[in-house]
Amino acid sequence: MSVKVSNLTKSYGRQNAVDNISFEIKTGEIAGFIGPNGAGKSTTMKILTGYLPSSSGEAFVNNISIFKNSLEIRRQIGYLPEHNPLYPEMYIKEFLEYAAGTYKIKATKKVIDNIIEMTGLGIEQRKKIGALSKGYRQRVGLAQALIHNPSVLILDEPTTGLDPNQIIEIRNLISEIGKEKTVMLSTHIMQEVEAICDRIIIINQGKIVANENQGNIHTASKENYLTFVVEFDNEVEINKIEEMEDVTKALSVDKLRFVIQSDKDIRKKLFDFAVANNIAVLSMQKKEKTLEEIFQELTKN
Repeated sequence: MSVKVSNLTKSYGRQNAVDNISFEIKTGEIAGFIGPNGAGKSTTMKILTGYLPSSSGEAFVNNISIFKNSLEIRRQIGYLPEHNPLYPEMYIKEFLEYAAGTYKIKATKKVIDNIIEMTGLGIEQRKKIGALSKGYRQRVGLAQALIHNPSVLILDEPTTGLDPNQIIEIRNLISEIGKEKTVMLSTHIMQEVEAICDRIIIINQGKIVANENQGNIHTASKENYLTFVVEFDNEVEINKIEEMEDVTKALSVDKLRFVIQSDKDIRKKLFDFAVANNIAVLSMQKKEKTLEEIFQELTKN
């Protein structure tokens, strides 16, 4: 088990920024850790990386307590905070040598060259950090987080402020890194979570409100229904559809197209309905709730 959190709490006076949370992230998983602003994401990440103490609870990385062995934990974790701290006057290689020194490791030319290649910095490697675009500065941040070859990577909003092309580049890079390392990723971009994350953990007001594999995240919804979008070749009265067995709710887009909700798969019944009414089904689509819809449902006040 790479990361295990048990009954973790962080209090500021009477307010719990993190309120008795528990979760596990297995070796090799990319976990999306998402929630509204102020939900406790960054606080949890700072506790896991040793930047903040907790008020109570336990946390382990590779079965090592982060509170009893903080120095060892920092050797095993790579951390990219939300506001990427860099030295703009330093050259990329110079900065990476400095970052390696903070871990008391000797970064040979081969090690640094490998990290530069892995993070796609080769074309810019002779520039000072201050001369780089924000996308490349994020790559430098990732490179410093990887310089000591950690087994766990914690990334807090790694694509904030990037343009669409830069987001895709960083997303692809994280996916590649996730094939060999355990990654905990915080972001507000739901498409990013859907694209690269194996596990989704949602936190709201300091509490975990969902923790599922991506394929099962719809089960976290309080109203776990299916939506069907169907189009017929002839007009149908909506009341006839609403009277169908297992139809929970129906909405008429126009006389030919309908959005229908049910807690069961009613596609066959819709085809039978069309046959019985001597009409044809031109198209039909089954849709489960999107991650964005589930997120809004679980985190709205």
